[in-house]
This record gives sequence, C-alpha cells and structure tokens, in this order.
Amino acid sequence: MSVFDQLGEGILRRRYESLDLNIGVVIGEDALLLVDSRASHRQGEELRTELRTLTDLPVGWVVNTHFHWDHTWGNSRFPEADLWGHDQCRREMMENGEAARRGVLDWMPAECNEIVEEVVITPPTHTFSKAASIDIGRRIDLSYHGLGHTNSDIVIRVDEVVFAGDLLEEGAPPSFGDSYPLDWAPTLADLPPAKVIVPGHGDVVDTDFRQAQTREIHAVADLARKGHGSGKPVAELLGDGPYPPSTMEAALRRAYAQLDGEL
Repeated sequence: MSVFDQLGEGILRRRYESLDLNIGVVIGEDALLLVDSRASHRQGEELRTELRTLTDLPVGWVVNTHFHWDHTWGNSRFPEADLWGHDQCRREMMENGEAARRGVLDWMPAECNEIVEEVVITPPTHTFSKAASIDIGRRIDLSYHGLGHTNSDIVIRVDEVVFAGDLLEEGAPPSFGDSYPLDWAPTLADLPPAKVIVPGHGDVVDTDFRQAQTREIHAVADLARKGHGSGKPVAELLGDGPYPPSTMEAALRRAYAQLDGEL
C-alpha cells in the first residue's frame, strides 16, 4: 500500500507522523517536483527513498512554501534539483538560518542534537517576489499573496489542487511565532480557488475550511486592534479569542508588535 495519497492526476501528498507534516509531489514528463523537503537531511533522504516506490524519475524541482526549518532542512538531499522559493525565504534562511538552528537545539531532545547540527541549511536559488511558473510538462503556478504565517509564504497551484503551506493548518491552531496577524486573513482571502487544499500540517481541507480559518484569524486581528486601542495588556485578552490561551498570547503579541510599528 502506497504511503502517498493521490489528489489528482500525478498530484500526490505524503503526510508524516513526525510534526504531522505534508509534502507534495507532482509528476512531470521527465522529473518530479516536490513541495517542501522535510525537517532534516535524514528525513529528506527518507523521502528520496519513498519516492522510488512511485517512479524512477529524478527530482527536478523543490519548492519551499516558506523558510521554516521543518519545511526546508531536507533541501540539501536534492542537489540535482532547482530549489524555488520566495525572495524572503532565501533571505531568511541565509541571514537567520543559524539562529533558527540554535532555536531548534534549545527545545529538541538532546538525542536529536547531532541530527540538527549536521543539517546543511540550503536556501532556494530560484526566487520571485509575486508570481512565477514552472514548466514540468504541465504548468505549476507559484504565487505570493501577502504577509501571513511568515513574510515568505507562497502557494503552489496544480490544476485544482493548491498546496498552501502553513498559511493553513489542520488539526492544530495556526502557528503565530513569526506571523503577521493583521495581514494574515486578507492574504488567505486572496488565495487562488481550489477543489483540494493541502495545508502545511494535518489533513487535506477545502474552501469551507479555508474560509473558517480566515474568519478565526480575522477575529484575532480585530481583538488585537480593539485591545491595543483601549490600552489593554495582552494578558487580559487571552480568553476572548478563537484559540487556546498559549496560541492567543503568541498571536496577540505579534499583532501588538505590528500595531507598535515593530514588525
């Protein structure tokens, strides 16, 4: 039984138990295109092995949905591929990659330290600011719709399937650590239409889910604007939002930083 789920003709995803992460695969005429590369070189190598159960075609392209380590640290295991991402994805990985490594080491179990230290952080070499397309024998559209989960989130559209990265998350609240909560909902509202949407983590979703999560994030932004405008500290607002207090604290602190002009 294949570990890959077919979403359309030659369009697949692999959902991993580790971090509940999704990887996309699109089969082209002469090579594969991957959406994200997993969280380490060892996980990237495991992905390479699994791809051989699908086809003998090489990997021709890897597209990073954003700069976060769990989506990009397998890049080095695909040296034959063109690496694609947003301009800011490349910049963040080049300028802040080692800081990200230190952050992961701070919370990762000690037995994983060697794996983290061995990772060769490998940024995209092909970048764009608003939109690009890749011809793999079929058209792959890459687009940036604004600030959201990070400053570099892109979506990948293939036929009626959209890979949305961490702009959407199923099975857990969105992650706000590097986010722009005041901009995130408009960004989600601008995403291209799709019958099938693959979030960065969790199960495949649809337009109704996207709209529901857009409303939740819009509610977070509204709460932040009202709280900030009335001078309320973040701690007084944690029970008033759509997410658990720990998530709301991260979201509201980022929103307050935006309102203070710090981001």
